[in-house]
Amino acid sequence: MANIVITGANRGIGFELAKLFAARGDQVTAICRTSNDEIEDLADQVISGIDVADDAAIASIPSLLEMLLDGPIDVLINNAGVFHNETLADMDVDRIREQFELNTLAPLLLTQAVLPLLTSGSKVINITSRMGSISDNGSGAYYGYRASKAGLNAVSKSLAVDLKPHGVAVAVLHPGFVQTRMVGFAGDISPAEAASGLAARIDELTLDTSGGFWHSNGQSLPW
Repeated sequence: MANIVITGANRGIGFELAKLFAARGDQVTAICRTSNDEIEDLADQVISGIDVADDAAIASIPSLLEMLLDGPIDVLINNAGVFHNETLADMDVDRIREQFELNTLAPLLLTQAVLPLLTSGSKVINITSRMGSISDNGSGAYYGYRASKAGLNAVSKSLAVDLKPHGVAVAVLHPGFVQTRMVGFAGDISPAEAASGLAARIDELTLDTSGGFWHSNGQSLPW
C-alpha cells in the first residue's frame, strides 16, 4: 500500500486519480480548497481549505501530513491548477500572475515543504500541459497558461536533477485534452481515461527516466 498525496483532488483529473489509487488499495490523501461528499467518501483523509497559492497554507501541510500518514509520501501529485486565455487584445495581467502562482510556484513550494516526507523511491508528479511546450506552440495566445506551464516544466527538470541523489524521481505529465470543468467540459478523453494513462506513467517512472515530459499515452513530448 502506497501513500498517495494529490492536490486539487476534489474534482476532475485529481478526483479520478484519487479514485483509481483508492481502488488499488493505496492510502489516498486529498488536498483541496473545497471538499465535497464524493472525495470525503473516497479518500482516506482530506485536507480541505487549502489554497496552494497561499504560502501559509503550504507551510501548514507538512505537519498535517506527518500526523495523518503512516510513513513517507510515496507519490506526490501536484495537480491543482488554473486555466485562462489571454490574447494581445485582452491581456489581463492579474490572471497571468494567478496562473504563475498556482501552476508554477505552488508545485515547487509544496514539493520543497514536504521534502522531509520524501524518501528514496518516492515520486513527484507535476501535472503540466502540452501547451507548456515551446516548440509545439503553433497557435499563439494563452500567454499566462503557456508560460506558467513552461515554467512548471523548467522547475520540474531542476527538481529531477536536485532530487535524484536522494532517490526521488520526478516527471511532468500532460493528461491530454480532458473533459473537465476547467475547459468547459470540452476535450477528447474523459477524466477517467486520463487518470488511467497518468497512473501508468507514474508506475513506470524510475530514476533513470526522471526529468521527462510525457503525454499520458506514453508519448515523449518536446520541450
